[in-house]
Amino acid sequence: MKKPIVGIIDTLFPIFSRWVPLQTFRYLVCGGGNTVLGLLAYFLVYQYWFGRQLVDVGFFAFKPHMAALFVSSMVSFSIGFLLNKYVVFTDSNLKGRIQLFRYFLSFSFNVVFNYILLKCMVEYLHWPAMASQMLTTVLVISMSFLIQKNFSFKISKNS
Repeated sequence: MKKPIVGIIDTLFPIFSRWVPLQTFRYLVCGGGNTVLGLLAYFLVYQYWFGRQLVDVGFFAFKPHMAALFVSSMVSFSIGFLLNKYVVFTDSNLKGRIQLFRYFLSFSFNVVFNYILLKCMVEYLHWPAMASQMLTTVLVISMSFLIQKNFSFKISKNS
């Protein structure tokens, strides 16, 4: 599956090559695709799987939008890790389990970072929610790229 994905992305790259390096372009395409997949998963799970009903897991009942967020985050996490490992940051020589653990840490950080930014912009600065979410998305994606490149999938000097 890696070859067709890389082939399609690299075929489109010459159009954008004067603005961004290949690795950044791959990250943008993979991240954009993963974002769309996460939103689609959220919609389908929220609408059809949970049917807009409370989700009782025995010890806690989740509101349907939070349960859908949890499921879509698991989808985004899994696909995002695989795309980053095998398409974007292929030069990393860290062991897969180290990459996975670091990716989990960065993913968790990004979720908290997104929540804090959105809460501050909407609830304290009284900015419109959609504009706040768009700005937050740009900031989180930018931060995420730097974290992935320099932490989760960095090239170790010891190998």
